[in-house]
Amino acid sequence: MHAIPSLACPACRGDLRPGGETVLTCAACHRSYPVFEGIPSFIPSPAPDRSTLCQLTVLVPALNEAANLKELLPSIQRELKSLGIDHELLVVDGGSTDGTAEVVARYGAVLLPQAMPGYGGALRTGFERARGEYVLTLDADGSHDPTVLREMWAARSAAEVVIASRYIHGGTADMPRSRRIMSRTLNLVFKRGLSLPYADLSSGYRLYRRRALETLALRGTDFNILEEILIRAVAAGFTVREVPFHYRARLAGKTHARLASFAVSYLKTFGAMWKLRNSIASADYDARAYDSLVPLQRYWQRRRYAVITKLAAGARRVLDVGCGSSRIIGSGRLVGLDIVLGKLRYARRYGNPLVHGSIFELPFKDASFDCVICSEVIEHVPADEKVFSELERVLEPGGRLILGTPDYDRWRWRALEWVYAKVSPGGYADEHITHYSRENLAAYLTARGMTIESVDYVGGSEMIFSLRTATSGERPPAPLPVTAGLRHEPA
Repeated sequence: MHAIPSLACPACRGDLRPGGETVLTCAACHRSYPVFEGIPSFIPSPAPDRSTLCQLTVLVPALNEAANLKELLPSIQRELKSLGIDHELLVVDGGSTDGTAEVVARYGAVLLPQAMPGYGGALRTGFERARGEYVLTLDADGSHDPTVLREMWAARSAAEVVIASRYIHGGTADMPRSRRIMSRTLNLVFKRGLSLPYADLSSGYRLYRRRALETLALRGTDFNILEEILIRAVAAGFTVREVPFHYRARLAGKTHARLASFAVSYLKTFGAMWKLRNSIASADYDARAYDSLVPLQRYWQRRRYAVITKLAAGARRVLDVGCGSSRIIGSGRLVGLDIVLGKLRYARRYGNPLVHGSIFELPFKDASFDCVICSEVIEHVPADEKVFSELERVLEPGGRLILGTPDYDRWRWRALEWVYAKVSPGGYADEHITHYSRENLAAYLTARGMTIESVDYVGGSEMIFSLRTATSGERPPAPLPVTAGLRHEPA
């Protein structure tokens, strides 16, 4: 976790002290706050419902693979022993009749009867039972070499999902030509169609951080679960890494996969995952918009970025409230805060301190920053004076507030929002619940004692105020109610 000197308990503004790597405790009121993936969180969240009993759960789905398990299970155990990994070994059985249970017992593994149908059902059965900090999945047919675990295990601190990949440099695959063509085609369709920077989306040889898996609402019951897990993980802001491996032909028996059903299950998933990938629920939605193929969306992000970064230039201590995954968070040294943890997970790549918190209770001491950015946030929350009070509180006297929101007095914005809601129902339009206008918002901010330095526009519709708060000793005039800043809707 990055050190954030100005961080404070949102309840009492007391100092926070680390209690290990996963919790912060207030020295004054003794409240505790969790730290998720290096991000301190001040938003209530449910406690994990399963304890961790070991470092790694090894999960092997199997159906009549006794001959292969005789080779695979001892090979897995040798590798785990050489790495010194405390583990549990689970074999999820889909109703085998070839003595699989006896082989599993012989090598000290645990046999789990499969509770749901299909390959995806086997994985979900194992996920629900897993108690390791990490979960390794691999096939029972010997095609996944256990020695690759060493490289996957070494990459675990850099990603929540590690894929043993056939299709990155150094990876290879022994498979029939027809299956290779089908596999490469499906991977390419998902990679290009969903803007994913990964080569092997269908590899079942993976290492997961279990806490990440537990946040994903999985529905797949067939091979499509592999794409679903990966895309939901990316949408939740988790990091994915690939390591090369050689996919071997199965040791014995024949595959239980059918190419036709394999392809159909993947393509059925594509539509649902396309909607998720291109909705605001996807953690990298804002970042991807910067390079969007849609000219207007690309212009909008880049114009906003240019205006805000220019206004913030030269500031020494900057806070971006509602930072999302926008590239602004990577434009310099600043602190990012957002209420959506997934977007913060994605923003970790920018290397700046991040905080999971609310604009209504900013977890920082008074006068901590000389510049606060709040772009495209206030239209998403109810009109409340506390929003503006909190933004002012964490600013030093005379500090700069960069405040962006749509100008609902502009017909262009209202028309654009109507069209956007029709063509992109997964976008932000439906979440704009509070409508401000330039004239009224300017009057409200001035009444609070702020000085308006400039107002820039994006597309003639989105206004970006540059404001200065009152300096020490200045007395603001009697404030207006916050509703005075709203657009007067026609009767």
